[in-house]
Amino acid sequence: MINFPRSTFTWKHNHWRPDPYYKYPGFVGKPGEVYQVRFNLVGSCVIQDEKRGTTAELFVSAPCRTEYTIAYWNLFQVPSNEFRFAFSRENRLTIGKRPSYEQETAPRAKLTDTFSDYKIDIRTFSDVTELKTGQEIVAATLANDMLNARSTYRDAERGLTVSVEYPINLINLNEPTGEFQVCTGPLIVPDLATWDGHDVTRVLLAHVAITAFDRVEFILRREVEAAESEREWLDKPVDRDRYELLDPNNRPPNYPPARPKPTVYNEVWAFPATNVVMRAPNK
Repeated sequence: MINFPRSTFTWKHNHWRPDPYYKYPGFVGKPGEVYQVRFNLVGSCVIQDEKRGTTAELFVSAPCRTEYTIAYWNLFQVPSNEFRFAFSRENRLTIGKRPSYEQETAPRAKLTDTFSDYKIDIRTFSDVTELKTGQEIVAATLANDMLNARSTYRDAERGLTVSVEYPINLINLNEPTGEFQVCTGPLIVPDLATWDGHDVTRVLLAHVAITAFDRVEFILRREVEAAESEREWLDKPVDRDRYELLDPNNRPPNYPPARPKPTVYNEVWAFPATNVVMRAPNK
């Protein structure tokens, strides 16, 4: 049972170099400076390849809004986007922007190539009990115990088993009947069409819901196009403009890049599954 609030990823960036095109590329500092980042983890996923015998562990970070780092004022970039980091033990992964049934460019980068140094620190609870009935889940919830769930489903066609573990941050209860409904997130689910036997290239951000031990539902996030009437204010920069050029006559390829798009949760995956609910004392 992963202790998500105490599990972290820390990286040290490479020496910062000025962007050849943009005036405000994100980091607000001097050439040669090095900055570090730490974030908590909010979900994990394990993919098991039954034929090859290989396993991949995936994780996703807590989010932040795009920002100017490390500035004194005008910290948030507007138009605003979300930064969230998905990774395996070896690679940085792409978080999909399109529905699962659409292909999109999904680059994968080695963590060793991306950072000058990094550390994945996964903490676990020591005193863990599996809750096997609704009444046990109700009792543990009302006792304010720490709760995680692990939902495991299988892709029979590909011979892959996926186990998604997540903290139960929200749960609904009917105490007299022992009914429960977990509805929580975000977490990640893998795009198994991108599995190469060792890792995936694309994951999808999702929320999860369970009301029983044998079925799981995920609702997936995707980008959407804003109405033209809304883009006027949505795309309007505040103070610094992330895409302001050092030299208007020296433009990078495919300039200007697209502004951030709003997102919605829309596509639902529903699977037979094995759901394990775990508790640890809240102390």
